[in-house]
Amino acid sequence: MQDGFENFLTAYERKAAPLLQDASEAYWNATTKGRPEDEERAARLMADFRKLHADPEAYTRLKSWRETGEVTDPILARQLTMLIDAYAAQQIPLEKIEEIARREQEIESRFTNYRPVLDGRPVSDNDLRGVLVKENDSARRRAAWEASKLIGVEVAPLLLKLVEERNKAARDLGFENYYHMRLILDELDEAHLFAILDDLKTRTDRPFAMAKAELDTELAGRFGIAVADLRPWHYADPFFQESPPADAIDLDGFFLDRDPVALTRSFYAGMGLPADDVIGRSDLYEREKKNQHAYCTDIDRRGDVRILANVRPNEYWMHTMLHECGHAVYSKYHDPSLPFLLRDSAHIFTTEAIAMMMGRLTKNADWLHRQVGVEAQEAAEAARALGKQLQLAELIFIRWGLVMVYFEREMYRDPGQDLNSLWWRLAKELQMVTPPEGRNAPDYASKIHLGTAPVYYHNYILGTLAASQINKAVLKAGSGRDGLAGDVAAGNFLREKIFSVGARYHWNEMLKRATGEELTAKYFVEEFV
Repeated sequence: MQDGFENFLTAYERKAAPLLQDASEAYWNATTKGRPEDEERAARLMADFRKLHADPEAYTRLKSWRETGEVTDPILARQLTMLIDAYAAQQIPLEKIEEIARREQEIESRFTNYRPVLDGRPVSDNDLRGVLVKENDSARRRAAWEASKLIGVEVAPLLLKLVEERNKAARDLGFENYYHMRLILDELDEAHLFAILDDLKTRTDRPFAMAKAELDTELAGRFGIAVADLRPWHYADPFFQESPPADAIDLDGFFLDRDPVALTRSFYAGMGLPADDVIGRSDLYEREKKNQHAYCTDIDRRGDVRILANVRPNEYWMHTMLHECGHAVYSKYHDPSLPFLLRDSAHIFTTEAIAMMMGRLTKNADWLHRQVGVEAQEAAEAARALGKQLQLAELIFIRWGLVMVYFEREMYRDPGQDLNSLWWRLAKELQMVTPPEGRNAPDYASKIHLGTAPVYYHNYILGTLAASQINKAVLKAGSGRDGLAGDVAAGNFLREKIFSVGARYHWNEMLKRATGEELTAKYFVEEFV
């Protein structure tokens, strides 16, 4: 009978819910305050949460319930599948769980407290980004870019040791390596995933090459150099993952006198998805010792959702606030009657899809007019340039995402290979960026995700594809205005078809129920390729 599993679930939630809440709160404190005691507490609590799933007897019982087929209720069966995957990943010695959690937190701490030095003084990531967006002097741009990479030298030895520990744990559990294990336990088939990615690479090869050639011509003219002399520091961010400001339109200019936080608040309220409580609990502006990145967290799966950001009045942070608040409303509007395990997104990439769909709006003429107050004629005149800018942004991000995914898979397959060269070989092939001559540094390690969000970047790519697919369904269900501003019907569709169902269904089943199709790249290709 499934009564035994229901009793197990009750006991599990009684332990797991407060543990996860405490760990999430500690992580929030660690990233907002940068205090060693908070960082240590966060690592310890996250290890405790993982250790909850290390009980081999409980894991055996869970597998037995699956093998006998006695858990027939769909809601219970979904939770059984999720628990088996959660327990499978932690069937390693408790001290190993603690060691991995400690190493992850150490890397997080290095990024939180690191401040690069430029012109002899510590600066923020925002400052470096400003140089790469606005500066025309190549030497100064290079200095800013190189400053952004120095954290990689500091973190690389820690990262490689962590990769070794993760791989050993995965192999002890019978998996080929940690990368392979994480995909399986995240309900993704590696062969299917890379078939999608390889196809996406092929489909974007020529369009990206054409867009990149046009961009390079513009940049070479701006900096007064030959196209062949362009290097990584000539692009708009340290990784060439974002499109530079277009000459034809000044997106930052739309936000210089406007508050991205207030605009975010009013936009989501206008869709019938108010997030005032989320914004009220959030930490949104720069401060000493605070993590310089941005993220959204659901502290307790009961409504305590928060955003960390470092907002300035520009398009980058407007985009980021729309993106992070997309995550936030997904979490906020889960059906509260769902069990603890199911008050989560269908998959991590489906919440990324919502975030990306919302982030795109800073390059949408209708949204700029209705939400930001840009004059209708000015918005209409900008529409063509905005469409081109958005297409370039999406192509750039896809190609950057492919670098991360292919690199990380190879890193876990063979962490002893020349990773410095591998990183730049992939950047040259996929992003068509000319590597700096003679550079031999662990630039890959300057990307925080490799240490603290492992085997994750494919979710951004899948989320990008799903964003176009979901957006198509949202436009059909709502007013049809692609800016979504004030579109309550679109908000209702998102809340009812995606947010409220949480993790009740496998991610492909959720997409099929919401959009009529399982995940497909065709809508992204139609929209941007």
